[in-house]
Amino acid sequence: MFPPADTKSAIATSNLVREKFLFLFPGEEPKLLGPIFQDVERLFNGSHPDYCPIDLRYHDLEHTLQATVCLARIFEGCQNSSASIQLTSRHFELGMVGVLLHDTGYLKLRSDRQGTGAKYTYCHVLRSCAFAASYLPTLGVNETELSGVLGAISCTGPTKNISRLHFRDPTERFIGHALASADYLGQMAAADYPDELEVLYREFLESDNFVQVPESKRAFQSARDLIQRTPRFWSQVVRPKLENDFSGVYHFLATPYPNGTNAYVQAVERNIALIGRRIVESGA
Repeated sequence: MFPPADTKSAIATSNLVREKFLFLFPGEEPKLLGPIFQDVERLFNGSHPDYCPIDLRYHDLEHTLQATVCLARIFEGCQNSSASIQLTSRHFELGMVGVLLHDTGYLKLRSDRQGTGAKYTYCHVLRSCAFAASYLPTLGVNETELSGVLGAISCTGPTKNISRLHFRDPTERFIGHALASADYLGQMAAADYPDELEVLYREFLESDNFVQVPESKRAFQSARDLIQRTPRFWSQVVRPKLENDFSGVYHFLATPYPNGTNAYVQAVERNIALIGRRIVESGA
């Protein structure tokens, strides 16, 4: 099964992450995983008293869970390797906290009646950090740990200059790079990724309209434009980011590490090939 969990289910994803935690840290019991999974599911389904349910079809709860599974597998690969970075159980949990909160910035307050959360595309990372900063202390996350989580979430900004972000130590930086890598790979490796590109374009369109981006300065002029540029986006943007900006941590997904089969990269490349065939068939 790829990925090895039903990412439509928060419970299934939570169970997989918990299993990996217990395998990697025998004798320890997670303190944050139960509450964070429960609270994030409540947030996205509208059970939180202050927030509407997520009203996006691309950046929905499943997207978050896809990234979560991918991050857990990167952590597992790192721990099972001879890499100099070795995570503690607390590092593992704080990484999971970061990935589960990284797109909460798309959620609308109940008083927000205009459009969908897509309008927050350009500021959703900042909004995610703001939510995390107010929420995580209630779970016992201290100031130092919070700074690391916020740094990791900030790595997911598509235009963020990662080299300018401050991290206390190489482990915090590794977690940020791993989270950002999982954000890209989790979504692009999903079986329905080629079918979701028009949905993604509509999110960009709403955001551009909301902040009044001039037509000439918009990243994409149409859904067809986004689809046509997706293969180059993978080869010329995402792959270099994974390798350079994010320090190649995606190689921890390879079995065996570092040069074995990478199921995520293979899945992305199958999707890119399918998108390419569709472009040719449509004559676009």
